[in-house]
This record gives sequence, structure tokens and C-alpha cells, in this order.
Amino acid sequence: MESHGSVPSEPRRTPPPRKPAEYDGTWRYTAPALDSSVPRARHAVRDLIRRERVPLREDLLQGLLLIVSELVTNAVQHAALLSPEVAVEVSLGPAWVRVAVEDSHPYRPRPTEAYAEDEPRTGGRGLLLVQATVAEAGGLCDVEHTAAGGKVIWAALPLCPPPATSPSRPR
Repeated sequence: MESHGSVPSEPRRTPPPRKPAEYDGTWRYTAPALDSSVPRARHAVRDLIRRERVPLREDLLQGLLLIVSELVTNAVQHAALLSPEVAVEVSLGPAWVRVAVEDSHPYRPRPTEAYAEDEPRTGGRGLLLVQATVAEAGGLCDVEHTAAGGKVIWAALPLCPPPATSPSRPR
């Protein structure tokens, strides 16, 4: 899979030479566009993170797994007709973990706005959940078209989240 998105670059200074982290690399999983592929993709990503000993805090790992579940679910539910297979790619670097879900459907999804409490809808908020999880972690996400006419939805999370801002004291 061509990578169409990128992880934000570090500040514009020359970094000292570094030994690549043991977990640097990219892994790709493909699965049929079936409901059963959702937990399989989530477990594969979890097992990869643990096997490679990626220094990802438990709360960030849970957020990453939620993102994988939501993105694969969307591909299975909305793209399966045109995309009988879904690809999940995980890229690990010294400061970021990036997951991307690719399907062959050209439709670029948009997050559904929140509904009133009395509305009976139970679904349709997956991308809002992904965006909120990414924002809370200080990451990035986007949707991009592939050369073959499909799309890739990706999310990148920092291995170390941004420091929490301390509340200002009243004067």
C-alpha cells in the first residue's frame, strides 16, 4: 500500500543520529470485508504492539484499538459491496504509531453530527469517536484517495501524549 498520509515531522532542526527503535517498521494485514474481521484486526494490532514491545501507554493502546475497530467496522459496513477485502496497515516509528485502513470504495466518509438524546439512532458516530480519540491523544487523522480509486483512512498517535495543561489558578 502506498502511504498517502504522513506523520507530522519533528521541529525544523537537525536531530542527532539515532539508533532506530527496535519496533520501527510497517506491518500489513488483509482480511475479508466481514464482521468477523473487526475483532481479528483489533487483536492482530494489539498482539503486534505487545510483541514488538512498543512503549505505548495502556490508555493510548486502548484508544488505538478503538480506532482500529471503528475504521474496520466502517469499511465492512459501508464498503464491502465494492471492496471484498480490507487492509489494515500499522507503521511504528520512534515517536508515533500510525494505523491505516484501506478499502476499494471511493466514497469519502464524513463524521455524523451528534444527535439529540431523544433520537433513537444507535450508530453513525464512529468517525466522531475516532476524531475525539485522536484529538485527546494529540494525534492526527485523515482520509485520502488511493491511486486505484479507493480510500485510506489513517490515524497517527504519539507514543507519548502531550503534557496535560494545568488549570490556571484564580488570582
